[in-house]
Amino acid sequence: MAEGMLIHGRYHLLELIGRGGMGEVWRARDESLDRRVAVKCLKPMGGRQDETFLRTLRERFRREARVAAALQHRGVTVVHDFGEYEGVLYLVMELLEGNNLSELLAARGGAPMPVADIADIAEQVAAALAYTHGRGIVHRDLKPANIMRLTDGTVKICDFGIARLADSIGLTSKLTSAGMAMGTPHYMSPEQIAGTDVDHRSDIYSLGCVLYELATGSPPFDLGDPWSILIGHRDTEPEPPSVRRPDLPRELDDFVLALLAKDPDDRPDDVAEPARTLHALVHPATGAPFPRQHRATARMPAWTHGMRPGWRASGAWSTRLPPADRTGGLTGQWTGAVATLVQTPAGRRSPAPEYLAVLDSRHRAALGLGRLGRWSEAYDVHRLVAAERERTLGRDHPATLESQYFVSYALGRLGRWEEALAGHGYVADVRARVLGPDDPAVLETRYEAAVCLGRLGRPGEALRLYQHLAAAWARVTDPAHFQTLRARHGVGISLGRLGRWEEALAEARQVRALRAGTLGPEHPDTLVSHREVALAQSWLGRWEEALADHREVRRARERVLGHGHPDSVASRSEEADCLLRLGRDAEAAALHRSSVIPGDRRTPGR
Repeated sequence: MAEGMLIHGRYHLLELIGRGGMGEVWRARDESLDRRVAVKCLKPMGGRQDETFLRTLRERFRREARVAAALQHRGVTVVHDFGEYEGVLYLVMELLEGNNLSELLAARGGAPMPVADIADIAEQVAAALAYTHGRGIVHRDLKPANIMRLTDGTVKICDFGIARLADSIGLTSKLTSAGMAMGTPHYMSPEQIAGTDVDHRSDIYSLGCVLYELATGSPPFDLGDPWSILIGHRDTEPEPPSVRRPDLPRELDDFVLALLAKDPDDRPDDVAEPARTLHALVHPATGAPFPRQHRATARMPAWTHGMRPGWRASGAWSTRLPPADRTGGLTGQWTGAVATLVQTPAGRRSPAPEYLAVLDSRHRAALGLGRLGRWSEAYDVHRLVAAERERTLGRDHPATLESQYFVSYALGRLGRWEEALAGHGYVADVRARVLGPDDPAVLETRYEAAVCLGRLGRPGEALRLYQHLAAAWARVTDPAHFQTLRARHGVGISLGRLGRWEEALAEARQVRALRAGTLGPEHPDTLVSHREVALAQSWLGRWEEALADHREVRRARERVLGHGHPDSVASRSEEADCLLRLGRDAEAAALHRSSVIPGDRRTPGR
């Protein structure tokens, strides 16, 4: 799709306002009714040219789009029309002006929302869920980015039915090769994680995760990687929100924890009435809905909310960033701010605080793009923010160095290892000069430099740097600290790349033992080290020992991550390779057959 295109002589595309995993969102004008709308153009149907497949796909799209269009509720985004144009499936939706909850949280710098706002949002979302669940429709991907608060205070759920549509016609990638249900790790229910059938109670759990984040500033299981998050949802009881924020009323604490019950049968079947009760408790004087924002305030950009008086803001400024990703919210452009210097009481000139707030907001947006794996976009934003911070704050300012660090980090994820190494080297040297050689920020930056060296085929240099980091982390933390063990893991990997397998085996065994004692024998990091033990045994030709280790890792991964997780599949392949080396071909063949996903004729690795 392109700007100026006229779809079916009716929908005139005016401006691209969002791009995401499912396609593009355009601000458009409905020429027939003379109104502004949002047109969501889903990804092209691809290279499959089989007419039977295409016919089935179109029919599924029509069926699911009709379901979405039939939803008529104040709290659900309205779908006006749908169709196909030049091989692209599209939906025409109401154009919403406001911010999604993810943006509102980011504008607060990670600070939680006021209790009154949380109760208001909970009541409105719960009412919308009661309506849609009553019609047998489950969202499946409820998260802050899919919940909009409009300029008049109305709260709307976006993309209701689109999640099922995407899953139905194959527009989304699965989290596992076993076909795990779609969702976002921070907000997925335990039954989604298990890959079983879900019903409306899965949305109720996701709502609990959203409210938990609004109340505390972070989701209930805000861990380091997606699979740790998923295991947290599945196996760990959430910490009460009031532990993180003691001023929360007990009623809100109890309400959120009830939604987060592991067993769907233990969750409320309908949250609309409890949410109304919560709202009345928070507003006992009138029981009336939370007062909507005054329109004059609502029109102000998000970063101005909560600003103290005294600084003058005027004009407009832009780093020419691409439009914000609005696929969940269907709203307008990023807001700019004036990049002027202001006079301080001491007579100095410094950047206006609202300008720095914009840069902080865009920095967080770039971090979010990285978490979604959109590294090319993340790199572009980090690079622009780094340039602006250098221009206004100075080249060696901590905020500038932070942006430069993430520029290099994104370069590495894009495979541009030489550039990443140079960037990390510069940031580490400056940080070491200012903060000291053993500061955690310095060590973290040097760790990324070591990763780059390994990727560039320079294992000798990587080994020396990992050894230095392991010793430094042991000094400033503990010999069993995860940072120390991460560096020691790099030592073992580098020894193996140098062909020093006996030393690599000894290092892997020690790291595995320490990780098992600290994290547990079946933690994913422990299993990674156990796998390194098995691989070293293989390189040393000790196939029986390697087989035993690979088998232990495979069984543990299947228990913890599931039979179809890519790591489990890889472990079965490595175990089968050991069996082949030992001449046990029939057992190897049986293990390979067990890797085939039910309903899928493909074998792993193809």
